[in-house]
Amino acid sequence: MQQTEWSPPALGVAGCGLLGLVMAIASVMVVTDPPGRLITGIAAVGLITFAMMSWRARPKLAITQDGVAVRGWFGTRVLTRSDIKLVRITEFRRLARKTKLLEIDTTDDRLIVLTRWDLGTDPLDVLDALTAAGYTGAP
Repeated sequence: MQQTEWSPPALGVAGCGLLGLVMAIASVMVVTDPPGRLITGIAAVGLITFAMMSWRARPKLAITQDGVAVRGWFGTRVLTRSDIKLVRITEFRRLARKTKLLEIDTTDDRLIVLTRWDLGTDPLDVLDALTAAGYTGAP
């Protein structure tokens, strides 16, 4: 049976939250200068917020009975076969390594871009699953 849900790795999200918590404690108990305390505190709040919102957006992409559900920080959007214009992989070099992105182009001219972090696996595997389910878009 092929996978039908993809989301950020749970350990990675939990690690970001834990690191944010450690930074928050360090900014109060270890850092003594006010600018350093402020910067560390802002970074801690950012990491904790990122972890909470990433956890809330799980699963990021899912094949459901109604269509392809793309979940974001503030809501879920369900795309039917007629809503999807094109599904493709974009590959480019970044920091001396190749990065793949899954792009879903919709008929209302929106582009949904999902990274390996968003999907928790290789975007090529997700493209294969979407293609097998019939979500390739118009040729």
